[in-house]
Amino acid sequence: MATMSNDELIEILSWLPAKAIHKLKSFSKLFSELPKTPYFVAKQAENSLKKDRPSCFFIQREDILTHNDYLKLHPLPGQELSSGVPENMLRFMASSRLKILSSSNGLLLCVHRSELFIINPATCYLLYIPLPNHLQQRGNLHSLSMTLECDSDDYRLILFDNEEWSSHFDCHVYSHKQGAWSLRKNRFFAGSRDLKFDMPVICNGAIHFISDCYSYLAKDSTHFRPYIMSYEIINGDEDGSVETKLLRLPKEARRGSHDDSCHMNIFKWGEVAGHQTICLVRLRKRVFTVWILTNYESSSWRRILKVRVKGMGLMEQNPEIRGFTVLNGDLVFATEKNVYAYGLTSDKYMVLSEICDHGCDSTFVRFVPYSDTLRPCGIGAKSLHPYLQLRKFDQVEKILNFLLAVIPYAPNSYRKSTFLLFFLSFFFFPASLDFQFDPRKVKEAKGFGIPMDLSTTTDYFN
Repeated sequence: MATMSNDELIEILSWLPAKAIHKLKSFSKLFSELPKTPYFVAKQAENSLKKDRPSCFFIQREDILTHNDYLKLHPLPGQELSSGVPENMLRFMASSRLKILSSSNGLLLCVHRSELFIINPATCYLLYIPLPNHLQQRGNLHSLSMTLECDSDDYRLILFDNEEWSSHFDCHVYSHKQGAWSLRKNRFFAGSRDLKFDMPVICNGAIHFISDCYSYLAKDSTHFRPYIMSYEIINGDEDGSVETKLLRLPKEARRGSHDDSCHMNIFKWGEVAGHQTICLVRLRKRVFTVWILTNYESSSWRRILKVRVKGMGLMEQNPEIRGFTVLNGDLVFATEKNVYAYGLTSDKYMVLSEICDHGCDSTFVRFVPYSDTLRPCGIGAKSLHPYLQLRKFDQVEKILNFLLAVIPYAPNSYRKSTFLLFFLSFFFFPASLDFQFDPRKVKEAKGFGIPMDLSTTTDYFN
């Protein structure tokens, strides 16, 4: 039997998620060094980008605020043991009231009041991103649209801003390589309708936004029916050739779109005829309909699903849909309590599976796709490890859970002393940081995140 070389082994391991790689650190010196090796870190992030398949999703409340006090991460079916982020990191992000705006290749674009951050929750690093000069005096970022997009050797932030209440928006692009914002020459035209700027889809070098459905325009208006607008972002616009394109929705989707129960969103789909494309999901009167864009130039769509929520096989009585997305060929949606996946591809077409109980008490639930990678946040990133210590309450809670599990099996003579130990631990167990997030503390901290020191990260994984 042939022996596998280290290079071959490293190639195989580079296709694993970050959590799985950290679990291997205790097996050998080679494995323990991998998360700190720049070549391997870059290779693992590159392979994850090639797969372009999220392994998890964040759930947060859908609101207009730039902070969020509810944040949960759930792995997709089959990814429970291999993908995820440190438990303490999730607690840090939720207690810090960070709101996730966008996710790409393991990095999160987050906002805290009027501050922007790039965070890799799997490696526990954070990088502060300065706003463009003309936005630095704003008290909040409610009216801005911001999106994060990674490629193999750089990442960019795309920001659309409109201070004139017009249909034309300025497009600012931040390149981490250049470390600066640039203003595109050609403005983005949104049409007469409001666009869903908080739900962009980047596909084939262009960013896409779908409009709302409400009936506030006259029937003779050019934009009376809902539509999609796209704007090229990958190539520069020095020659002035970049312009906004309008994509028509399928006729069936446009019919009845002004109904109050109608909600439509677009998502990444995958490859069709050798090209990446998008899909459209409409929920109207408790009926899901899904189309795939088959021809970009002619706005041709193919319907792949139409099903009543009642006919999906849910055990819940009259479930109310609180949010939906498309992940890896599945329609993923939330009811008042649970999250389900409904197959859209041939191998599991129209097969329903329950993913989790989301526990989010909100009228609308927002899904953020996520894949855990080792990708660095960039030069100047700060380690969050000093802020991720267990709080005193959490330490006592873990002790209590352990004791409650052990006491029923302990002899009677030990039970009193066990409870005494618990109460003593409550008062004398060393408490660490009960952290309240202050962006300035992290921004002003000394030291850089490159090379990354991940030696303690394994302890935080479940």
